[in-house]
Amino acid sequence: MSFDLHMQLYLNGKRGVDLLHDPILNKGTAFTERERDALGLRGLVPTRMSTQEQQVTRVLENLRRKTSDIEKYIFLVSLQDRQENLFYRVVMDNLDEMMPIIYTPTVGQGCIEFGHIFRRPRGLYISFKDRGRIREILGNWPYHDVRILVVTDGERILGLGDLGANGMGIPVGKLSLYTACAGIHPAQCLPVMLDCGTNNETLLSDPLYIGIPERRLRGEAYDELVEEFVTAVQEIFPKACIQLEDFGNTNAFRLLHKYKDRACTFDDDIQGTAGVTLAGLYSALGITGNRLSDHKFLFLGAGEAGIGIGDLIVTGLTEEGMSEADARRKCWFVDSKGLVVKSRTDLVHHKLPYAHDHAFLADFLQAVETIRPTAIIGVSGMPRTFTRPVVEAMARLNPLPIIFALSNPTSKSECTAEEAYAWTDGRAIFASGSPFPPVTHKGKTLVPGQGNNAYIFPGVGLGVIASEATRVTNEMFFVAAKTLASLVTAEDYAKGRIFPGLERIREVSAAIAVPVAEVAFRRGLTKMNRPADLLKHVKAQMYDPTHVEYIPSR
Repeated sequence: MSFDLHMQLYLNGKRGVDLLHDPILNKGTAFTERERDALGLRGLVPTRMSTQEQQVTRVLENLRRKTSDIEKYIFLVSLQDRQENLFYRVVMDNLDEMMPIIYTPTVGQGCIEFGHIFRRPRGLYISFKDRGRIREILGNWPYHDVRILVVTDGERILGLGDLGANGMGIPVGKLSLYTACAGIHPAQCLPVMLDCGTNNETLLSDPLYIGIPERRLRGEAYDELVEEFVTAVQEIFPKACIQLEDFGNTNAFRLLHKYKDRACTFDDDIQGTAGVTLAGLYSALGITGNRLSDHKFLFLGAGEAGIGIGDLIVTGLTEEGMSEADARRKCWFVDSKGLVVKSRTDLVHHKLPYAHDHAFLADFLQAVETIRPTAIIGVSGMPRTFTRPVVEAMARLNPLPIIFALSNPTSKSECTAEEAYAWTDGRAIFASGSPFPPVTHKGKTLVPGQGNNAYIFPGVGLGVIASEATRVTNEMFFVAAKTLASLVTAEDYAKGRIFPGLERIREVSAAIAVPVAEVAFRRGLTKMNRPADLLKHVKAQMYDPTHVEYIPSR
């Protein structure tokens, strides 16, 4: 597929400086002698040709010379803007090193500083002042076979809050992971910022803020903007899947409910986070030696991520034979006010299914002591809220306490891996949203699991693309979670790790894509005939960033 795309663009007339300025086609010093002659490149690049391996060495030498992660982030973004093939070769071959830079935690700082480090636009910026023209704007995008579109309005970026148009770093980063982790071709990826203003006072007063310096659009006008956008995407990119990303809680649930049966769309914060967390819980069962229904889950945070995880856990519990009502009673939530219970009158709609008959409890430690969960799951965005008394209580109540501190970036994590292991005498089954380094406890090295959505959403997207699915369903995320958990090895468990190593991520994504595509075929969500060898078909979709010859030898 990669070669066909290159040739198509070449036949459309790309040559000379235009070719060097196209990041998808540009190979820099790696253009061959034949290509330099045929494509008008002679003299425009240094005479000595470099192999891609030499280019990678040069990139790594320069990258590792940088003294801060934000400088490394800026360097890699600039490389992506110049040479996408080389960027993805570097990232794919060094994923453990690169992923914390191109995504969490460094992307959070990148978004905070976005207006100050801005170099070159990537993706599409659509503002509320563009109403009535969104179809035209989408038509300005140079690539016409968009299959994955990540869109945000920047209201709830990671655990950092309202960053407005600065939040564009998240769709860009997410799509980089679609390509690096699942081989979605860069030309099939489109990041979009719906600039609806911001209520962040710092940004409103910052002369270098790149967004509209007005307060957030709300109500009917906001809904009309989103409706026009979704309708235009369906017209211009009819095979595209729309990933909703980092919308505020109220809009996220509302928009997902509104469009999930009308468009090929999902919300990664709700459904992707749920998938990777359920996978982690299934993996943990390999250590605890029991069933999902033997556990009780207490969440700190009852927003998009928490409720999404709860809903998918309920799906898993009903698969084990529980009624939905009994399954929901296995999931308890503490929000900013305290325990979510029926007697409260301040609960928003999405929390009501988990409002149980119980006395109100005002704080999380009290809830741990009273509810006696086997697992605590942090999705609060509030750092250090899994305090020593909380973790020690979990260790006292459970021989193998499950502690998932999932808030991103690292600065927002509910506790560190070192704290979780130290306060449980090394017994914790731990996972976090952003990476923590290995911890040595009593002579044993423990590798914390990273419950990163990158284990789930790229594979789901690949399955949707491979099957040309017209909808994305919760069942797809459930089978993705089961598949991911099944890929954890004895070697992973021996290290205390409940997710596969990142070096296997493309294998993981391909494995997830197959059952996701099967759901589409089984449920009649595609017009495509099922390929006889579905795994082979999935792998055939996957982009390889190795340089190819644009001028084949005769």
